[in-house]
Amino acid sequence: ALRQPHILLVGEGAGDRDHYRQLLRDNGFDVWTCSNYDDGMHCLDSKQFDGIVVDQGSPAFEGRRVLEHSVTKDRRLPVIVISRYHNMGCYLEAMQLGAVDYLEKPLTAHEIIRVLKTHLLSGSLAA
Repeated sequence: ALRQPHILLVGEGAGDRDHYRQLLRDNGFDVWTCSNYDDGMHCLDSKQFDGIVVDQGSPAFEGRRVLEHSVTKDRRLPVIVISRYHNMGCYLEAMQLGAVDYLEKPLTAHEIIRVLKTHLLSGSLAA
């Protein structure tokens, strides 16, 4: 049997975090959640993940720190940034820093699962 992909979900909004954790779990992912960006960075150092979903935070893009930390640790680890505000500057910055995608909320289950599967299968799980 294939093991469940391990996903790190980082975001400060509890409602959103719980919603996306449940969505991912219902679709066969093993999800580890962190409620703030510092915890997210510690999690990255202490555990192995197959992918990361990080909330942008405010338009100041607090989630950037988790993305940058992930990229310095493992360039191949897919990071998806999700955002409540469509912000072209944050989008460009996220993609330049190495995010594989930048998705606007609200996300359907189909959308987030499709993006994760696309990047996980092309990355660590297929290896």
